[in-house]
Amino acid sequence: MSIIVQKFGGALLATPQGRREAAAQVIATRDAGRQVVAVASAIGREGDPYATDTLIGLALQVDPDVSPRTLDLLLSCGEIISTALLAHTLERTGAPAVALTGPQAGIETTGDFGEARILRIDPTPIRRHLDARRIVVVAGFQGVTADGEVTTLGRGGSDTTAVALGAALGAELVEIYKDVEGVMTADPKVVPNGRVITQISYDEVSQMAAMGAKVIHPRAADIGREHNVRVVIKRLGSRIGGTLLVRGPELGVPISDGRPVIALAHLPDVVQLKLHRKSGEALDHPLRALQRLASEGISIDLITLMPDMLAFTVKEDAYQRAARLLRDEGYEVSVTRPCAKVSIIGAGMRGVPGVMARVLRALQRAEAEVLQTADSHTTISCLVPRAQMERALQALHDEFALGEQVASEREAPG
Repeated sequence: MSIIVQKFGGALLATPQGRREAAAQVIATRDAGRQVVAVASAIGREGDPYATDTLIGLALQVDPDVSPRTLDLLLSCGEIISTALLAHTLERTGAPAVALTGPQAGIETTGDFGEARILRIDPTPIRRHLDARRIVVVAGFQGVTADGEVTTLGRGGSDTTAVALGAALGAELVEIYKDVEGVMTADPKVVPNGRVITQISYDEVSQMAAMGAKVIHPRAADIGREHNVRVVIKRLGSRIGGTLLVRGPELGVPISDGRPVIALAHLPDVVQLKLHRKSGEALDHPLRALQRLASEGISIDLITLMPDMLAFTVKEDAYQRAARLLRDEGYEVSVTRPCAKVSIIGAGMRGVPGVMARVLRALQRAEAEVLQTADSHTTISCLVPRAQMERALQALHDEFALGEQVASEREAPG
């Protein structure tokens, strides 16, 4: 009997009605002749009693200096609560179910607290329960090291749990249920005519996640690509088929029919820092500046290095500390804020001339000032003033006709 892995987001599990709807979906899948492994995220969002951000707040009430090990142990409780409640809901509807923590489900990770990576999964415990005709509900976002330390997988890590379980169990399909219809061409809260993409490659969706789109954890996309896991992202109860993730054109799957850009992503809260010397003087030891920031755990992005200037971005909540550290090192630092990074993503732009020109033309028409750019084979990112982000995204969405469906997307994923 084939296995379906179904992951349910915290917003879906936040209410008794939501949990009943999730349970109904699981039972319907079982009744269709599949074995089901459900993966649960922590219930609710910030402000809800057991949400991840709420648990972080509890730790900070004691002292902001909380050890990563202690924090991981605390945060793992959110998923355990939702897992137990979903299993209990299933059993009350007459469906035999068992709740498993990540460690009980055989998920072994590295010891990187807060950002652990899954090393291996022993599927034996889950298979034993499936063979006993139970629905298995697994806590997402967590695992255990070889020496028994509980770890978490980073924000969005329940997606990673679901896809990794799909790989380990040889699942027919992994369904990731969210509170959106699927992967969108752009955030519909910002770009009203953003639409669902019915097929997208793992590389493209991973780039979207890295660029700020909250679609799926990048590690989940990496695992899916490496192990050829069939994954669909969809809304619970929706008639729309959602978004199917595929390995890409190398498997003969058309993605964009020649369209260079498939989607947009954005990060709204970034700050640009510039390090410079007096006119005519070379910037002294830029490597020293970067190493200083790295030693303090400050991540940087959009790096531009010139003889007399080094520009990069940091997150809003890190810029004051970064600027202070660099000034202590003797650098002159200028700050531009608030900013936003807007990005176009598409495997189809590889080797296609003129894409950057179209980006700049669209932003010029939108009267969005480009402060900095960066690009790769599949992405182009531009830094713009935060107040101009919405019109910049809409202009790019229109420029690349992302509101129009392409031929390869006209059939919903199966």
